[in-house]
Amino acid sequence: MRVAPEPVRSSSSDAALLEFLRVKGGAGVGELAAVLGVTATAVRQRLERLKKAGLLARSGGEKPVGRGRPAHRYSLTDKGRQSGGDNFRDLALVLWREIRSVREPDVRRGLLTRIGSALAGAYRDRVTGPTSEARLERVVDLLRERQVSCVVSGVEAGGGLPVLTTYACPYPDLAEEDRGICAAERQMLEELVGTDVKLSECRLDGAACCRFTALPQAAGEGSDGP
Repeated sequence: MRVAPEPVRSSSSDAALLEFLRVKGGAGVGELAAVLGVTATAVRQRLERLKKAGLLARSGGEKPVGRGRPAHRYSLTDKGRQSGGDNFRDLALVLWREIRSVREPDVRRGLLTRIGSALAGAYRDRVTGPTSEARLERVVDLLRERQVSCVVSGVEAGGGLPVLTTYACPYPDLAEEDRGICAAERQMLEELVGTDVKLSECRLDGAACCRFTALPQAAGEGSDGP
């Protein structure tokens, strides 16, 4: 007598399906429906959505003996395999504590500068524009993609300096450990925006938000963007 597989917990979520394929390596619609405890139709809808997202690949499709649908088999793509291992919080905290343990101030400042430059390098191609305000707007787009609530203000509100206001810290755990991450973030903004940036308000000082003000460019500096 064949024993039906035990349904996976949280069977209503795509995460359960992806986790099963991650462990199993691949499966067909019938097996997935049994494991997840849902109908084959529901599984096909979920598989199609995940396939369009680039997380799954489909193989097979040979016509079965007798009546029925072609037998497809689904497995994770490289993108799908990577989707289960993108939480680096613990590693980031450990690395940041190692940076904090560096005793020489000059060495520590150098490390923070290099971290800020590395962060800027990851986004440089996407941050363009003729003015510091325009480039800050591109930075806002990037931060919002990471679910960070932020806006650019200042210029439209009366001709002042462009200001990036963030209502949530992109690195909350690291900031609680050491505000040196604020210095690295400011360095990143300076390289992306192409001018000096001042951290004029900070949540770590009790402010309601963090404000980064883009200072005027020195005379003779270009404004074509990095």
